[in-house]
Amino acid sequence: MSKIVSSVVLTALAASLSLAYPAHAQTKKQTATVQEAPLRAHLAFLSSDALEGRGTGQRGGELTVTYLETQAAAVGLKPANGTSFRQPVKIAGVRALPEKSNVGIVANGQAVPLQFGADWVWGPGDAKADHVLDAELVFVGYGIDAPEEGGWNDFKGMDLKGKVIVMMVNDPAPTAAEPKRFNGAGLTYYGRWTYKFEEAARQGAAGAILIHTDASASYGWSVVQNSWANAERFQLAEGKLGTGLQGWMTDATARKVFAAGGQDLDKLRAAAEDKNFKPVALNARVKGEARAQVRSLDEFNVAGIVPGTDPKLKDEVVIYSAHWDHMGKQGLDGDTIFNGAVDNASGTGALLAMAAEAVKHPAKRSQMFLWVAAEEQGLLGSAAYAAKPLWPIEKTAANLNLDSLNWVGLVKDVSVPGSERTELGAMAAATAKSMGLVIAPSRPDLAGGYFRSDHFSFAKAGVPAFSVGAGHGWVKDAEANTAKAATYRAKYHQVGDEYDPTWDLSGMVQQAQYTLNLGRMVADAPKMPAWKAGDPFGKARAAK
Repeated sequence: MSKIVSSVVLTALAASLSLAYPAHAQTKKQTATVQEAPLRAHLAFLSSDALEGRGTGQRGGELTVTYLETQAAAVGLKPANGTSFRQPVKIAGVRALPEKSNVGIVANGQAVPLQFGADWVWGPGDAKADHVLDAELVFVGYGIDAPEEGGWNDFKGMDLKGKVIVMMVNDPAPTAAEPKRFNGAGLTYYGRWTYKFEEAARQGAAGAILIHTDASASYGWSVVQNSWANAERFQLAEGKLGTGLQGWMTDATARKVFAAGGQDLDKLRAAAEDKNFKPVALNARVKGEARAQVRSLDEFNVAGIVPGTDPKLKDEVVIYSAHWDHMGKQGLDGDTIFNGAVDNASGTGALLAMAAEAVKHPAKRSQMFLWVAAEEQGLLGSAAYAAKPLWPIEKTAANLNLDSLNWVGLVKDVSVPGSERTELGAMAAATAKSMGLVIAPSRPDLAGGYFRSDHFSFAKAGVPAFSVGAGHGWVKDAEANTAKAATYRAKYHQVGDEYDPTWDLSGMVQQAQYTLNLGRMVADAPKMPAWKAGDPFGKARAAK
């Protein structure tokens, strides 16, 4: 009964919003102008307790998808998937069952005492519940195969089929002789843990274990524990799946395992900084049965189209995206709802407000508004879209992504990290200038931020893409606003990320307007933007 009542409430609210902000209302404005009122209304509702934190595989997620497709229709978008706004995303929910497993590590013939959660964590990467393992452990340094980096290859042709590989997180540090190798101080995608697991599968390994340190991962072991030991994890259930075993071990555990097998971890780490490094067998094996609870579920991306007006260019598209999911309901006591107001009800609501204006002022190219699922689970919704796009990838001009918008106030600048990799950089600067803004100074991407949001799924597929961020040059009250913005650090991925009706949303509207203006510039340009020469993600575009 509660589900029926909630659906009725949802439908009623959707209808009221569509009446308040009709899709085709006549306006004297000649350009698409994002309105604060609908953005605020969407933000407030999407982050309310009624949607229960918009969790993947949870009731709140189902309600969110219903709300988004209802609103997409209300503002006048056309369904992007035939007659439907929904694109199914096949997902597997995985929870390791250490109490029903007996998997462990044996080094030099002796069992190494390991406690699940405290010393290491693991789970299946192939959406299968049971695995029987008896596999040699091999240390492969950073686990990188990067021909463009002077032929860097940590695998050196070694056959890793049936083996479990152990890898460091991050990528090789720059040297005096090679200050720019692997992007110098900045992180490349080769340094991300997601790349490590992907490469392990490409190498045919039976499993992959990452060595955790706070410095290399940019977060503490507790973050790994919470994601792997204390919660259900999600992974795509179709397409390219991972290895049978994926996991992490603490630095202390790695030292213990390496020493038991007769190896010195520090010496191997030092050796792995050189491109002549070769894989090292550890005289250790992963043995036993690893069991997990696995369930299958359908999540949904939601997508709507504003058709283009040019007879030829309308066959190409600009995609605006934001992830609709957050962390849902967790726990049994106290406040169990992770509302995710800033992350990412802000981007989700902004896209709805932008779409309402875009339908009144179509561009030469078509425009897609795409709300993707399961970003918090590893960019799953955007990865599923890129694998089976609703619009041909080779005819997708750009992806502009919004994630965690400015909730503090107006700024003088806009952040466009990653735009410099493509011709979008110049367009981003021109759009900023037209709005009286400047581009925020670039900083080394030490934590690999470019690879952590949904635009990256498009970049890997060859589409020029980046996330539009707010700057920090506050128009007024700089000191107070800087302090106010800093308070969000303690609320990130916590139950405290809740909507406050006193928020000044002028900066959020400004960020949404900038994104829409930039998208319009791309949509009306004579040609699609290209990648800069030599950028590794440009190879995928060139291959289309």
